[in-house]
Amino acid sequence: MQIDANGITLEVEDHGPADGVPLILVRGQGSQMAHWPASLIDGFVAAGFRTVIFDNRDVGLSQRCGKPGVPADADAILERLQRGKLLEPPYLIGDMAQDVTGLMDALGIARAHVFGISMGGMITQQIMLDAPGRLLSAIIVMSSCRPNIAAEESDLSAMVDRAERLLVRPRSREEYLDDQVREHAMWGSPGYPMPEADIRAMGAIAYDRGVDADGMNRQIVALAGAPDRRPGLAETDLPCLVIHGENDALLPLDHGQEIADAVPGSRFLPVAGMGHIITPALAPLIVDAVSGFVAGRD
Repeated sequence: MQIDANGITLEVEDHGPADGVPLILVRGQGSQMAHWPASLIDGFVAAGFRTVIFDNRDVGLSQRCGKPGVPADADAILERLQRGKLLEPPYLIGDMAQDVTGLMDALGIARAHVFGISMGGMITQQIMLDAPGRLLSAIIVMSSCRPNIAAEESDLSAMVDRAERLLVRPRSREEYLDDQVREHAMWGSPGYPMPEADIRAMGAIAYDRGVDADGMNRQIVALAGAPDRRPGLAETDLPCLVIHGENDALLPLDHGQEIADAVPGSRFLPVAGMGHIITPALAPLIVDAVSGFVAGRD
């Protein structure tokens, strides 16, 4: 279903008992709610959670959020960087955090457990800083608490090289499916692999819902402008579970440990065999960890 939240339109699915404890899942950069394994959603529902999933702005069936005069084409962004011009984010991680609280308002949810992966974990951290009263707890998975991409590079050539690796260009359906398989090989979860046929089937659903290179690039630029959240996290007083894969090749384990070190009283769960993708085989472990954490807090 489509809802109005924070002045934009988001595609949302609401699973499980209406009177269950709300759990909102927030995806990472460039991905859609179609990338959540069904076993993860079903597991959370079976555990009694009202499980809400949605497409972040600029992906899937949610609204595109371009800004006049701000390029989103990969080549145009690179050309600006090569001329030494700073990137102007079309929006900030703080805006995406407000999307989540706006979604909660639209669904009549006063407080929720928020579970965010990768960029979604950064959005979750921003909610901890900006709207802590809306959180029952924060579950931060395979994420980081400080800038990690182009904006922190001091050397221009290094910045351009990193942007070249991150930015995406329009792809055919087959190219996108091939890239999905390649991404699983590069930074998937080696202890919990996903068969190639299943990767392609999931990718096909995502592509047909709406894969937009410009929208994905706008999310990347938003991440480039993200602040260092460590000082703010040190002042928080919220239940927090940090889950991170020991085999994460995109954001190594020390990124998760750093978040846990920054948040007073947090719990840190390193997971052997887990990389930077939650696969169906990994989902039961994640559901058990979150359910146990929430039950322990209750």
